[in-house]
Amino acid sequence: MSESIKKVVVTGGSGKAGVATIEHLVEHGYVARSVDIAPLNESVGKVDALTADLTDYGQTVEALQGFDAVVHLAAIPAPGKLTEARTFDINVNSTFNVFQAAVSLGMKRVVWASSETVLGLPFESVKPKIAPIDESHAPYPESSYSLSKVVGEEMAKQFSRRSGLPFVGLRFSNIILPNDYERFEGFQEDPFKRKWNLWGYVDTRDVGMSCRLALEAELAGAEAFIIAAGDTVMRRKNRDLLAAVFPGCSLKEGTGDNETLLSIDKARRMLGYEPKHSWRDVVE
Repeated sequence: MSESIKKVVVTGGSGKAGVATIEHLVEHGYVARSVDIAPLNESVGKVDALTADLTDYGQTVEALQGFDAVVHLAAIPAPGKLTEARTFDINVNSTFNVFQAAVSLGMKRVVWASSETVLGLPFESVKPKIAPIDESHAPYPESSYSLSKVVGEEMAKQFSRRSGLPFVGLRFSNIILPNDYERFEGFQEDPFKRKWNLWGYVDTRDVGMSCRLALEAELAGAEAFIIAAGDTVMRRKNRDLLAAVFPGCSLKEGTGDNETLLSIDKARRMLGYEPKHSWRDVVE
Protein backbone atom coordinates (compact mmCIF):
# COMPACT_ATOMS: atom_id res chain seq x y z
CA MET A 1 0.00 0.00 0.00
CA SER A 2 1.14 3.54 -0.72
CA GLU A 3 2.03 5.37 2.49
CA SER A 4 0.15 8.48 1.35
CA ILE A 5 -2.86 6.78 -0.28
CA LYS A 6 -4.93 4.65 2.07
CA LYS A 7 -8.55 5.56 1.32
CA VAL A 8 -9.79 5.12 -2.24
CA VAL A 9 -13.11 5.83 -3.94
CA VAL A 10 -13.98 3.38 -6.71
CA THR A 11 -16.63 4.76 -9.04
CA GLY A 12 -18.61 2.19 -10.97
CA GLY A 13 -18.11 -0.08 -7.97
CA SER A 14 -21.08 -2.28 -8.92
CA GLY A 15 -19.67 -3.19 -12.35
CA LYS A 16 -17.44 -6.18 -13.01
CA ALA A 17 -14.25 -4.08 -13.09
CA GLY A 18 -15.38 -2.17 -10.01
CA VAL A 19 -16.16 -5.28 -7.98
CA ALA A 20 -12.79 -6.83 -8.79
CA THR A 21 -10.96 -3.61 -7.99
CA ILE A 22 -12.67 -3.11 -4.64
CA GLU A 23 -11.98 -6.70 -3.64
CA HIS A 24 -8.33 -6.41 -4.64
CA LEU A 25 -7.82 -3.09 -2.84
CA VAL A 26 -9.42 -4.35 0.36
CA GLU A 27 -7.25 -7.48 0.23
CA HIS A 28 -4.21 -5.21 0.10
CA GLY A 29 -5.22 -3.11 3.09
CA TYR A 30 -6.95 -0.16 1.48
CA VAL A 31 -10.16 1.40 2.71
CA ALA A 32 -12.49 1.48 -0.27
CA ARG A 33 -15.77 3.22 -1.00
CA SER A 34 -17.99 2.10 -3.85
CA VAL A 35 -19.82 4.85 -5.72
CA ASP A 36 -22.35 3.86 -8.36
CA ILE A 37 -25.78 4.75 -9.62
CA ALA A 38 -26.64 1.05 -9.15
CA PRO A 39 -26.68 -0.85 -5.82
CA LEU A 40 -23.46 -2.52 -4.69
CA ASN A 41 -23.00 -6.03 -6.04
CA GLU A 42 -23.90 -8.58 -3.37
CA SER A 43 -20.70 -10.54 -4.04
CA VAL A 44 -18.63 -7.74 -2.53
CA GLY A 45 -17.95 -7.92 1.17
CA LYS A 46 -18.92 -5.19 3.61
CA VAL A 47 -17.62 -1.87 2.26
CA ASP A 48 -18.83 1.69 2.35
CA ALA A 49 -21.23 2.10 -0.58
CA LEU A 50 -22.80 5.31 -1.83
CA THR A 51 -25.40 5.72 -4.55
CA ALA A 52 -24.65 8.82 -6.63
CA ASP A 53 -25.12 10.23 -10.11
CA LEU A 54 -21.70 11.39 -11.27
CA THR A 55 -23.17 13.57 -14.01
CA ASP A 56 -24.18 15.83 -11.11
CA TYR A 57 -21.13 17.76 -9.88
CA GLY A 58 -22.46 18.31 -6.37
CA GLN A 59 -23.07 14.60 -5.86
CA THR A 60 -19.61 13.85 -7.26
CA VAL A 61 -17.87 16.15 -4.79
CA GLU A 62 -19.81 14.64 -1.91
CA ALA A 63 -18.94 11.10 -3.05
CA LEU A 64 -15.19 11.80 -3.21
CA GLN A 65 -14.84 13.96 -0.12
CA GLY A 66 -12.55 12.63 2.62
CA PHE A 67 -10.65 10.17 0.42
CA ASP A 68 -7.05 10.17 -0.79
CA ALA A 69 -7.54 9.01 -4.38
CA VAL A 70 -10.15 7.91 -6.87
CA VAL A 71 -10.30 4.99 -9.29
CA HIS A 72 -12.85 6.20 -11.82
CA LEU A 73 -14.42 3.20 -13.56
CA ALA A 74 -18.00 4.47 -13.91
CA ALA A 75 -19.13 4.94 -17.51
CA ILE A 76 -21.42 3.66 -20.19
CA PRO A 77 -19.18 0.63 -20.72
CA ALA A 78 -19.31 0.03 -24.47
CA PRO A 79 -20.73 1.31 -27.76
CA GLY A 80 -24.33 0.45 -28.56
CA LYS A 81 -25.72 0.55 -25.02
CA LEU A 82 -27.33 3.98 -25.55
CA THR A 83 -27.45 6.44 -28.42
CA GLU A 84 -24.12 7.80 -29.62
CA ALA A 85 -24.92 11.27 -28.26
CA ARG A 86 -26.09 10.02 -24.86
CA THR A 87 -23.07 7.76 -24.44
CA PHE A 88 -20.69 10.63 -25.19
CA ASP A 89 -22.56 13.05 -22.95
CA ILE A 90 -22.64 10.77 -19.90
CA ASN A 91 -19.05 9.58 -20.20
CA VAL A 92 -17.47 12.98 -20.79
CA ASN A 93 -19.61 14.80 -18.23
CA SER A 94 -19.05 12.27 -15.45
CA THR A 95 -15.31 12.08 -16.16
CA PHE A 96 -14.99 15.87 -16.09
CA ASN A 97 -16.86 15.99 -12.78
CA VAL A 98 -14.64 13.32 -11.20
CA PHE A 99 -11.45 15.00 -12.44
CA GLN A 100 -12.58 18.44 -11.31
CA ALA A 101 -13.72 17.19 -7.91
CA ALA A 102 -10.47 15.28 -7.35
CA VAL A 103 -8.40 18.39 -8.03
CA SER A 104 -10.67 20.67 -5.99
CA LEU A 105 -10.60 18.29 -3.02
CA GLY A 106 -6.82 17.98 -3.09
CA MET A 107 -6.75 14.26 -3.82
CA LYS A 108 -3.35 12.68 -4.38
CA ARG A 109 -4.03 10.67 -7.53
CA VAL A 110 -6.63 9.89 -10.17
CA VAL A 111 -6.71 6.47 -11.82
CA TRP A 112 -9.36 6.05 -14.47
CA ALA A 113 -10.67 3.68 -17.13
CA SER A 114 -9.75 4.66 -20.62
CA SER A 115 -10.19 1.97 -23.27
CA GLU A 116 -8.43 -0.14 -25.88
CA THR A 117 -10.94 1.31 -28.37
CA VAL A 118 -8.96 4.55 -28.61
CA LEU A 119 -6.49 2.56 -30.76
CA GLY A 120 -8.99 2.20 -33.61
CA LEU A 121 -11.18 -0.71 -32.58
CA PRO A 122 -12.79 -2.27 -34.44
CA PHE A 123 -9.94 -2.28 -36.97
CA GLU A 124 -12.06 -1.69 -40.06
CA SER A 125 -11.39 1.76 -41.50
CA VAL A 126 -7.75 1.89 -40.30
CA LYS A 127 -5.97 -1.45 -40.46
CA PRO A 128 -3.06 -2.13 -38.09
CA LYS A 129 0.32 -1.97 -39.83
CA ILE A 130 2.40 -3.63 -37.12
CA ALA A 131 1.61 -5.67 -34.03
CA PRO A 132 1.74 -5.74 -31.10
CA ILE A 133 0.24 -2.24 -31.02
CA ASP A 134 1.50 0.03 -28.25
CA GLU A 135 0.69 3.44 -26.78
CA SER A 136 2.54 5.27 -29.57
CA HIS A 137 -0.30 4.25 -31.93
CA ALA A 138 -2.35 7.32 -32.89
CA PRO A 139 -5.94 7.44 -31.61
CA TYR A 140 -8.61 6.46 -34.12
CA PRO A 141 -11.94 6.61 -32.29
CA GLU A 142 -14.61 4.73 -34.25
CA SER A 143 -17.60 5.44 -31.97
CA SER A 144 -18.79 8.12 -29.58
CA TYR A 145 -17.81 5.76 -26.75
CA SER A 146 -14.23 5.65 -28.00
CA LEU A 147 -14.25 9.39 -28.67
CA SER A 148 -15.34 9.99 -25.07
CA LYS A 149 -12.24 8.11 -23.92
CA VAL A 150 -9.97 10.13 -26.23
CA VAL A 151 -11.50 13.31 -24.78
CA GLY A 152 -10.94 11.90 -21.28
CA GLU A 153 -7.25 11.33 -22.00
CA GLU A 154 -6.88 14.92 -23.19
CA MET A 155 -8.75 16.20 -20.13
CA ALA A 156 -6.41 14.18 -17.93
CA LYS A 157 -3.38 15.83 -19.53
CA GLN A 158 -4.76 19.31 -18.96
CA PHE A 159 -5.99 18.68 -15.41
CA SER A 160 -2.60 17.20 -14.52
CA ARG A 161 -0.74 20.09 -16.13
CA ARG A 162 -2.74 22.64 -14.17
CA SER A 163 -2.78 20.84 -10.84
CA GLY A 164 0.37 18.72 -10.74
CA LEU A 165 -1.80 15.74 -9.79
CA PRO A 166 -0.86 12.40 -11.39
CA PHE A 167 -3.57 11.05 -13.70
CA VAL A 168 -3.27 7.42 -14.80
CA GLY A 169 -5.46 6.21 -17.67
CA LEU A 170 -5.81 2.45 -18.05
CA ARG A 171 -6.76 1.33 -21.55
CA PHE A 172 -8.49 -1.88 -20.58
CA SER A 173 -8.89 -4.62 -23.14
CA ASN A 174 -12.11 -6.65 -23.30
CA ILE A 175 -12.76 -7.40 -19.60
CA ILE A 176 -13.56 -11.05 -18.95
CA LEU A 177 -14.92 -12.79 -15.85
CA PRO A 178 -13.31 -16.16 -15.02
CA ASN A 179 -16.55 -18.04 -15.71
CA ASP A 180 -16.61 -16.61 -19.25
CA TYR A 181 -13.57 -18.56 -20.38
CA GLU A 182 -15.60 -21.52 -21.61
CA ARG A 183 -16.83 -19.28 -24.43
CA PHE A 184 -13.32 -19.08 -25.85
CA GLU A 185 -13.64 -22.48 -27.50
CA GLY A 186 -16.18 -20.88 -29.81
CA PHE A 187 -13.57 -18.48 -31.18
CA GLN A 188 -11.08 -21.06 -32.35
CA GLU A 189 -12.48 -22.09 -35.74
CA ASP A 190 -13.00 -18.58 -37.09
CA PRO A 191 -10.21 -16.01 -36.57
CA PHE A 192 -12.53 -13.25 -37.77
CA LYS A 193 -14.82 -13.57 -34.72
CA ARG A 194 -12.44 -11.74 -32.41
CA LYS A 195 -10.36 -9.76 -34.88
CA TRP A 196 -11.96 -6.50 -33.75
CA ASN A 197 -9.44 -6.00 -30.92
CA LEU A 198 -6.57 -8.15 -32.20
CA TRP A 199 -7.89 -11.09 -30.18
CA GLY A 200 -7.25 -9.35 -26.85
CA TYR A 201 -8.83 -9.66 -23.40
CA VAL A 202 -8.05 -9.10 -19.72
CA ASP A 203 -9.18 -10.95 -16.61
CA THR A 204 -11.14 -8.90 -14.06
CA ARG A 205 -8.68 -9.91 -11.36
CA ASP A 206 -5.81 -8.44 -13.36
CA VAL A 207 -7.89 -5.29 -13.83
CA GLY A 208 -8.09 -4.95 -10.05
CA MET A 209 -4.36 -5.48 -9.70
CA SER A 210 -3.59 -2.90 -12.39
CA CYS A 211 -5.68 -0.30 -10.57
CA ARG A 212 -3.73 -0.86 -7.35
CA LEU A 213 -0.40 -0.67 -9.18
CA ALA A 214 -1.52 2.57 -10.84
CA LEU A 215 -2.21 4.00 -7.38
CA GLU A 216 1.21 2.97 -6.10
CA ALA A 217 3.62 3.55 -9.02
CA GLU A 218 6.02 6.49 -8.99
CA LEU A 219 4.48 8.60 -11.73
CA ALA A 220 4.09 12.23 -12.66
CA GLY A 221 1.89 13.99 -15.17
CA ALA A 222 -0.72 12.10 -17.19
CA GLU A 223 0.07 8.62 -18.49
CA ALA A 224 -1.96 6.06 -20.41
CA PHE A 225 -1.31 2.31 -20.33
CA ILE A 226 -2.70 -0.61 -22.30
CA ILE A 227 -3.92 -3.25 -19.82
CA ALA A 228 -4.42 -6.68 -21.38
CA ALA A 229 -3.79 -10.33 -20.65
CA GLY A 230 -0.40 -11.70 -21.61
CA ASP A 231 -1.85 -13.81 -24.42
CA THR A 232 -4.52 -13.74 -27.12
CA VAL A 233 -7.86 -15.56 -27.05
CA MET A 234 -6.67 -17.89 -29.83
CA ARG A 235 -4.68 -21.11 -30.04
CA ARG A 236 -3.69 -20.26 -33.61
CA LYS A 237 -0.27 -18.62 -33.84
CA ASN A 238 -0.04 -14.84 -34.22
CA ARG A 239 1.75 -15.00 -37.56
CA ASP A 240 -1.03 -17.18 -38.99
CA LEU A 241 -3.77 -14.97 -37.53
CA LEU A 242 -2.33 -11.81 -39.05
CA ALA A 243 -1.73 -13.47 -42.42
CA ALA A 244 -5.36 -14.64 -42.53
CA VAL A 245 -7.09 -11.50 -41.24
CA PHE A 246 -4.69 -8.56 -41.58
CA PRO A 247 -2.28 -9.59 -44.36
CA GLY A 248 -0.70 -6.12 -44.51
CA CYS A 249 0.20 -6.16 -40.81
CA SER A 250 3.70 -7.27 -39.83
CA LEU A 251 4.59 -8.99 -36.57
CA LYS A 252 7.33 -7.41 -34.46
CA GLU A 253 10.43 -9.52 -34.22
CA GLY A 254 10.55 -11.58 -31.03
CA THR A 255 6.78 -11.64 -30.43
CA GLY A 256 5.64 -14.98 -29.00
CA ASP A 257 3.33 -17.32 -30.89
CA ASN A 258 0.33 -16.49 -28.67
CA GLU A 259 1.59 -13.33 -26.99
CA THR A 260 -0.83 -10.42 -26.68
CA LEU A 261 -0.98 -8.20 -29.75
CA LEU A 262 -1.97 -5.27 -27.53
CA SER A 263 1.42 -4.47 -26.04
CA ILE A 264 1.63 -4.30 -22.24
CA ASP A 265 5.36 -3.49 -22.21
CA LYS A 266 4.82 0.06 -20.95
CA ALA A 267 2.59 -1.15 -18.11
CA ARG A 268 5.18 -3.78 -17.23
CA ARG A 269 7.97 -1.22 -17.20
CA MET A 270 6.29 1.69 -15.42
CA LEU A 271 3.61 0.03 -13.27
CA GLY A 272 5.16 -3.37 -12.59
CA TYR A 273 2.08 -4.93 -14.17
CA GLU A 274 2.33 -8.63 -14.95
CA PRO A 275 -0.98 -10.39 -15.72
CA LYS A 276 -1.50 -13.48 -13.60
CA HIS A 277 -4.55 -15.00 -15.29
CA SER A 278 -5.02 -16.71 -18.66
CA TRP A 279 -7.93 -18.56 -20.20
CA ARG A 280 -5.46 -21.34 -21.01
CA ASP A 281 -5.13 -22.17 -17.32
CA VAL A 282 -8.86 -22.93 -17.23
CA VAL A 283 -9.75 -24.36 -20.63
CA GLU A 284 -6.60 -26.16 -21.76
